[in-house]
Amino acid sequence: MTSWTARPPKEHPYRSEPDLYRTDSTPMTSTEARPAAQAGATTSRLWAEGLTIGYDARVVARDLAVRIPDGAVTAIIGPNACGKSTLLRALSRLLKPAAGAVYLDGRTISSYPAKEVARRLGLLPQTSIAPDGITVADLVARGRYPHQKLLRQWSDEDEAAVSSALAATGTTDLSPRLVDELSGGQRQRVWVAMVLAQQSPLLLLDEPTTFLDIAHQIELLELLRDLNERDGYTLVAVLHDLNHACRYADHVIAMRDGTVIATGPPREVVTADLVENVFGLPCRVIDDPVSGMPLVIPLGRRRGHHTAGETFER
Repeated sequence: MTSWTARPPKEHPYRSEPDLYRTDSTPMTSTEARPAAQAGATTSRLWAEGLTIGYDARVVARDLAVRIPDGAVTAIIGPNACGKSTLLRALSRLLKPAAGAVYLDGRTISSYPAKEVARRLGLLPQTSIAPDGITVADLVARGRYPHQKLLRQWSDEDEAAVSSALAATGTTDLSPRLVDELSGGQRQRVWVAMVLAQQSPLLLLDEPTTFLDIAHQIELLELLRDLNERDGYTLVAVLHDLNHACRYADHVIAMRDGTVIATGPPREVVTADLVENVFGLPCRVIDDPVSGMPLVIPLGRRRGHHTAGETFER
């Protein structure tokens, strides 16, 4: 596989209506089923209740309840070691909770076969390592693994999915190149392409902008926003930069010490009081002159007596 013909992405395979969530006739057990009243009014394919998570005997978070809005970009924010990545690992089924459960399309995520989860949900881990000597085309093609079966090998559908993923991420021209030869920004786009090739309408990304310079950070975040607005993907990303979260996310989950402190639209969540409470950072929060969203201005120790912008504090 050295070249691909870009084709338009296929129609999104899932819809928001709960009655279309199930793709099989397997009856749900009493522990798998969730009454609509418990699911809440917000449409959500992915949520967690009573979640206690950690590693071995170390508990990172207790009794978490989170809900991922469909068709939106959600940013998980918080200081280092507060449980952001651990929560994302639990939502993707990489980490088994000690208590509580994660629900995907009305069933506990643990009740699905692994390939079925991958067809519904894609994950871009914080650190991704490509095999030595692999080309971009072959790496992106690995995203089709959840769709492979014993008697069904590579197909025109697989090729079209890879072509669409390369085109969507602007990496078609890179397809014959070795991944090892690419810049950090190019590699990150290729990893996103591999996840897109899964054709999973729900994507989870753990610190996708880490190690990228500012230009490549914005380039990647613009790509993710396009995937949401143009192609209907639901995205969840762990982000460190509060201003990036405010500008590119529709929904924010703020965490501290393994606890969800606040959730909601950036304009409601990201305030000077919350930033100081969660991060211990005195700041001003003003309106971003470009996006109109909250813009966090750290005060720092060298702020002196400058008070410009105080009248704009939110």
